[in-house]
Amino acid sequence: MRDVVTRLFVVAAIAEAGSWLALLVGMAVKYGPPGNEIGVQIFGPIHGALFVVYGLLVLAVARLHRWSLLATGVALACAVPPFATIVFERWAARRGMLGTSADTPQRAPTPVG
Repeated sequence: MRDVVTRLFVVAAIAEAGSWLALLVGMAVKYGPPGNEIGVQIFGPIHGALFVVYGLLVLAVARLHRWSLLATGVALACAVPPFATIVFERWAARRGMLGTSADTPQRAPTPVG
C-alpha cells in the first residue's frame, strides 16, 4: 500500500505540473489576440482537481514516510508556483523521503537447485 500511495504521489506531482502548463497555454490564448476562453474552461477545473489530489497525496505520503512538518508544508506550498511539484518530488526522491531500498528489509538470497 505504501508503494502505491508513493507512486500515486509522483504521478500527481507530474500531472499537476502538466495541468499548470495546459492552464498557462489556455490563459495565453484567452488573453491573446484570439480571445478564446475554451482552454481555461477546460483546463481550469482539471488543474483544480489535480491541485486537490496532489495536496491529499502530500498529506498521505507525509504520514506514511514520517515527513517533518516543515517538509510537508513545503510540499503543499509547491502546488502553488508552476512546475514546483516536480522540483519537490525530485528533491524528495534524492533525499530518500519517498522510500528507498533501505526502507525495505533485505531478504537473504534463496539457494538455487
